[in-house]
Amino acid sequence: MTDGEGGKPVYSITVTDAFAASHALRLANGEVEPLHGHNWEVAVTVATVDLDRMQAVMDFHDLQAVLGEILRPWRNAHLNECVPFKDSGVNPTAERVVWHIGTCLAEALPEGVAVESVSTTEAPGCTATYRPAASFS
Repeated sequence: MTDGEGGKPVYSITVTDAFAASHALRLANGEVEPLHGHNWEVAVTVATVDLDRMQAVMDFHDLQAVLGEILRPWRNAHLNECVPFKDSGVNPTAERVVWHIGTCLAEALPEGVAVESVSTTEAPGCTATYRPAASFS
């Protein structure tokens, strides 16, 4: 894979984590579905065109620590009562879960490293992925 401008390669790394949490989605007709829980499996991939001084995208442990901090408030929690879902009108769908993780992750990454994708599997065979529009310059 290249960045499309000058043909520089794009390097990426992926880490995974998991958390257990419940949610109750507001359905399109305005009703709220029954409260239920999931074991959310999360994978984040970050990328760069310029490796760091260690010749890596970034340290895997650092990325795991950042992801762990993002997920910490949601562990064994009811997502409807957590940021960014509580009192905001943001429905705690799998799509919004990965959006929030990706947004928070982007703010915490070293300069030159960008979020390539964030995925979560809330149930077997059910995966949502967020891919922000990012440029590697």
